[in-house]
Amino acid sequence: MRRRKVNNLLALAVLSGLVPQPAHPYELARTLRQWNKDEDLGFRWGSYYTVIGNLAKHGLIEPVGTERAGTRPERTVYRLTPAGRDELVDWVGELLSEVGEQRPRFVAGLSVMAILPPAEVLEALRMRATQLERTVGQRRGELEGFRSTVPRLFLIEDEFQLAQLESELAWVKALVGELEAGTFPEMDEWARRIDALGEDQEEGRP
Repeated sequence: MRRRKVNNLLALAVLSGLVPQPAHPYELARTLRQWNKDEDLGFRWGSYYTVIGNLAKHGLIEPVGTERAGTRPERTVYRLTPAGRDELVDWVGELLSEVGEQRPRFVAGLSVMAILPPAEVLEALRMRATQLERTVGQRRGELEGFRSTVPRLFLIEDEFQLAQLESELAWVKALVGELEAGTFPEMDEWARRIDALGEDQEEGRP
């Protein structure tokens, strides 16, 4: 994975949003929101204008004029440069082909779940499974609703996200099943260790 001059995913969204035609930042942000790119790419809007400035600074986008609507201030219109298009093509190819590091919050929770008693972990995972089931049902319904009017090419990220959710739900349910049945490896030892830790804390032992 090569180092990029502007490397956050908000920059990727801006570059892709300028492919169809030039736009001023306000118009482009509205389009990206309509496309749900902030949800798809997981970026925050707080650095939006900084990203616009950095892309222009590095020659990936460039101003081509200004627009004025009514009494509002003039807005600079930007277009994608050839260098920006090359960057976008290379970046998308990299994202599609390379397996990168992903550290979702759930992974962080799993990595330290041993500090909780098995019963509390089980309850938390049951809650997650319930939420996942609700989300999967909602996403599946939305996707089916779009299929009659939106080409599959523009739904492919939604398909992938749904597949991820379905896979996670199946995995969580399987783990819940192990904990409920008491077949999770060394579950008794896990529970005894937590009990002993609680006793040590009550008696003030380190």
